[in-house]
Amino acid sequence: MKQVEDAEILEKFANERSRNEAFSLLVQKYQQKVYWHIRRMVIDHDDTDDLVQDTFVKVWKYLGNFRNDSQLYTWIYRIASNECITFLNKKKQKNNISIDEMPYDLSDTLAESSQISGDKVQMKLQQALLTLPEKQRLVFNMKYYDDMKYEEISDVLGTSVGALKASFHIAVKKIENYLLRND
Repeated sequence: MKQVEDAEILEKFANERSRNEAFSLLVQKYQQKVYWHIRRMVIDHDDTDDLVQDTFVKVWKYLGNFRNDSQLYTWIYRIASNECITFLNKKKQKNNISIDEMPYDLSDTLAESSQISGDKVQMKLQQALLTLPEKQRLVFNMKYYDDMKYEEISDVLGTSVGALKASFHIAVKKIENYLLRND
C-alpha cells in the first residue's frame, strides 16, 4: 500500500466530507511512530496507549489550525512530546516521587514490561536512558531511534539546533558513563 502524502491528507481534512477519511489516513501513517516515541518516554504500554489516544484527539481538534510552517509529523511529535512531559510531571506529583526517584520508578516498570523485548544490552540502554532528564531523553530518542535531523527536533521542541547538539552530546556521555559503571 502506497504511503499517502501529508499534503493530500491536509487537503482531504480541509473538506468536511472527507475529513474522517483524512484523519484515518493520518492515524495509519503516524500511529506506530507516535506510539514508539511515547513508549520510549513513559515505558508502560497502557500509559502509552492512553497518551497516543490523547495525542490524536488533540491532532483532530487542532489540525484545522495547522499552518504548514513545519512538517506535519514534527507538529504531531510536538504534541506527543508535550503529552509525555505533562504525563510524567503529573505522575511525579501524584505519586509524590522526586525527580531523583523517577528513573527507578520507570526502571521498575521497564523490568516488569512484557512488551519491551530485547537482550541485556538493549535493556541496559533503556535503563541508562531513564536516568536522563526528560528533555535530554526526548532529544536522544528522536535523534537515535527516529533518526531525525537536528532541525526537525528543533521544530518539535522549540530549542535551537546548537542547544540540541549540546544536549545530545551530554546525553550520550551520560549514557556511556552509566553503561561503564553498570557493566
